[in-house]
Amino acid sequence: MTFGAPAQAPDPLEVTAVAKMLIGGELVDAKSGKTMDVRNPANGEVVGDVPRGAAADVDAAVSAAAAAFPAWAALSGTKRAKLMHEAARKMHEVVDEVAKLLAQEQGKPLAHAKIEAARVAENLEYFAGLADKLRGDYIPLDDPAKFGITIRRPVGVVAAITPWNFPLTLMANKLCPALAAGCTVVLKPASTTPLATQRAIEAIASAGFPAGVINTVHGPGGEIGDTLVGHPKVAKIAFTGQTETGKRIMQLAAKNVTRVTLELGGSDPMIVADDADVRRATAAAAIGRFFNAGQACLAVKRIYLFEGIAQEFMTKLAERAQKEWKLGDQFATDTKMGPLHSEQQRSEVEAQVGDAVKRGARVLAGGKRPEGAEFAKGWFYPATVLADVPEDSRMATEEVFGPAVPVFIVKDLDEAITKANATVYGLGSSIFTRDMAKARRAAEQLDAGYTWVNDIQVAYDQLPFGGVKQSGYGKEHGIEALEGYLEKKSVVLASG
Repeated sequence: MTFGAPAQAPDPLEVTAVAKMLIGGELVDAKSGKTMDVRNPANGEVVGDVPRGAAADVDAAVSAAAAAFPAWAALSGTKRAKLMHEAARKMHEVVDEVAKLLAQEQGKPLAHAKIEAARVAENLEYFAGLADKLRGDYIPLDDPAKFGITIRRPVGVVAAITPWNFPLTLMANKLCPALAAGCTVVLKPASTTPLATQRAIEAIASAGFPAGVINTVHGPGGEIGDTLVGHPKVAKIAFTGQTETGKRIMQLAAKNVTRVTLELGGSDPMIVADDADVRRATAAAAIGRFFNAGQACLAVKRIYLFEGIAQEFMTKLAERAQKEWKLGDQFATDTKMGPLHSEQQRSEVEAQVGDAVKRGARVLAGGKRPEGAEFAKGWFYPATVLADVPEDSRMATEEVFGPAVPVFIVKDLDEAITKANATVYGLGSSIFTRDMAKARRAAEQLDAGYTWVNDIQVAYDQLPFGGVKQSGYGKEHGIEALEGYLEKKSVVLASG
């Protein structure tokens, strides 16, 4: 299939998706003519290709966005909202097509890919509802002949850089508030998952956005990332990815004092008290750890159990890992967990698990590659649960970006919170308890941008999302997300 025109949803076995870049309202190839293959992590087969952009392509996209910015910023919020609602409708029409592309290139089960594709439309609708509600303030001044007001203005061109684990969701988290605020956007998707994102962007752009408001560039981050982040016409950088990459972006952004929103790594703790509903807690732990093969910044990555429920919890979680989270091809209807996204990703998880086992950890579930011809060509790894994990092991001290989780036993809430906070990360956290006093203490004392009480770790559009410490800077989701794309300006008015 070729992008750029309405098309029927591709067959799961189709391997002919050809994408382009959207720059200044036109679908174009890289100026060099080079392309990159995109592969299916379940079998290594090529599923399509995209242009391999370079600095010249980045400059063309940023220049197009800068040229489009004044008129887009001047457009009323009501008109921006109307376009965004139409874009949501367009996105709904291509959910199945986009989801198949996402499953092919990323590896997640098709059912989960459909959820993610539909979330793009939901995000457009949410921020469309805010686009015409941006307002300033009236401030009385000491001089009765004068008064002050504040107005909110869009910051300008936004460079949005997204990762491979949830490419559509994390694209929407940046694109939607930027458009609502009146900014123009240059989007660089991860080079291993560009197909679904490009198709979604083309559907969104077909709603009638002026040329240059939405642009895409493709290519390896190491080759075009610095050019995009350091471009003098970029006013704001919105990035999701590894903490080390985020640190480099902050350094590059400093050159032009460019604003940044960074959503980085996490090592999210879950605390399970001795009065918790163990069935509910293990269900949440399994979803929170094994969904998307554990490749999520918000995934449950360390579990702290009170002694009274520890054995029951470990037994039930191991059972869920073995019986409920079936590995398989992402298009099989009974698959709950597809392959990891890359060979490197699986090797990293294997090394982290191996380090813990070598140092005395017990494997309660999983722990080794699955056998069978259906798994031979892909990057499959089973849902894995470990106990007796040393607290200075890699499993405990690093971010584990795969379907493996360590469990630790603690004597009380004080110890649980202390150990939960003993990390450079601070993205999400959760506690399961029937005691609201315990829940309140955890909510107030856990070093995290989000705390769930007796619930699965799911981020909501209505609530601000962002981390503390080395998990990031700034907020996505909620009304607060708009603040990163707006500048509040003070104005003094005097009688003439």
